[in-house]
Amino acid sequence: MKIEMKVLFTAAVIGAFSLSGCASTMQYGDAGSAKPLSTEFGSSDLQQIAETMVDSMITFPPMVEMTTSRRPVVSVDKVKNKTMQHIDTESVTDSIRTKLIRSGKFRFIDRTTDAQTVEELKTQHDSGLVDKKTAVDFGQQIGAEFLLTSNFSEIRQKAGSTTDVYYKFTMSLKNLKTGILEWSDEKEIRKVFKRGTFGG
Repeated sequence: MKIEMKVLFTAAVIGAFSLSGCASTMQYGDAGSAKPLSTEFGSSDLQQIAETMVDSMITFPPMVEMTTSRRPVVSVDKVKNKTMQHIDTESVTDSIRTKLIRSGKFRFIDRTTDAQTVEELKTQHDSGLVDKKTAVDFGQQIGAEFLLTSNFSEIRQKAGSTTDVYYKFTMSLKNLKTGILEWSDEKEIRKVFKRGTFGG
């Protein structure tokens, strides 16, 4: 009986060690890491694009002059995704807009919340719950002076075990009154993946 108990105990210990050796682990990663994990568009690419575009725009001499004494009002259009991938373009747009707001040089109009804004204004005027003296009137919002537009494209090539992916992100700032493009720039990212051969 004692021998059987020892055998069972030993088997349990070995099983526990075996399971612990195969256990999955999870840890925090570096959100700013630039090390690519694949040729797909990733978080490090998003950060590179946002930082490059914002730095280019706020240091462009005419923009520096324009924003010296005032903060122009800008409306941001959603990034047009012309790649073959499903990319959260809203996240790209949000990152660029957030960085520009943090620069303290621009003010922004958020058209994505227009429906909620209209609903709130209707509630203030029609529900009877809000003091008419404090209710915000329709037609009081400030119009945008500039429109910020973006395009994201991709060229993918594959030869043998090598996959080459070229990304290009283009952004432009248009003066809504004159129609003139006041600023434009682009960021290029290239990723090359080579599949290893067995024993190589």
